[in-house]
Amino acid sequence: MTKGQSISVTLRPKPVAPPPVETVTKTLDGMALIPAGAFMMGSNDDNQEDEKPEHQVYIDAFYMDKYEVTVAQYQRFLNATQRSNPANWSEQTQNPTHPVVSVSWEDAKAYAQWAGKRLPTEAEWEYAARGGNTGIGGKPKYKYPWGDVANHDRANYSGKEGKDQWDRTSPVGSFAANGYGLYDMAGNVWEWCADWYDANYYAQSPERNPRGPSNAQYRVLRGGAWINNDSNMRCALRLWFTPYQRR
Repeated sequence: MTKGQSISVTLRPKPVAPPPVETVTKTLDGMALIPAGAFMMGSNDDNQEDEKPEHQVYIDAFYMDKYEVTVAQYQRFLNATQRSNPANWSEQTQNPTHPVVSVSWEDAKAYAQWAGKRLPTEAEWEYAARGGNTGIGGKPKYKYPWGDVANHDRANYSGKEGKDQWDRTSPVGSFAANGYGLYDMAGNVWEWCADWYDANYYAQSPERNPRGPSNAQYRVLRGGAWINNDSNMRCALRLWFTPYQRR
């Protein structure tokens, strides 16, 4: 199955910088401060066992990119680090405002470090995607960042309808932001998270700032892509691939 990944990243307090690193001032450009708070992570409503049990998680405040990483941004990273190009790079560069695709978890991690950031944890990603709809204190908990009904006017996913008129990726920010000012948290391209994947991790997950198991075979992706149906865009859905796999 062909999929595309982008890189959703959060600010590193003390960035590690073996390759050239962009300045801290630049890392704050285009980022949103996600406030601290608790939310109900996962879902008991669907047949995906790795989303169960639904459980309360507390997340400290953090910064997150408002937009998926574009081809133009990734080109600057490649120029600075001489890292190998993703697949179909010459084709990708024809659409500099679209999100970069065909990047592995290792690529995403290297980009984040170069940019003075880090990949978000799986819990941070889901908390941010929900945009303040936490399922706690009378606040709703929706399937998608905007509500319980899939909508081609809100995201780029399988098929063409309404505002969604792209055969593949759409330019970043083509649809409305969620409650935290984040764009494309559903659809367009999958987004890598920092965590290793464990189907049973939720049963033992810490309540505060969980960071996944210490080791495993796969890394977590979230958010769905242009090629997927609406079920893949659910905030709770988890996907996994090996960290060296370019999709």
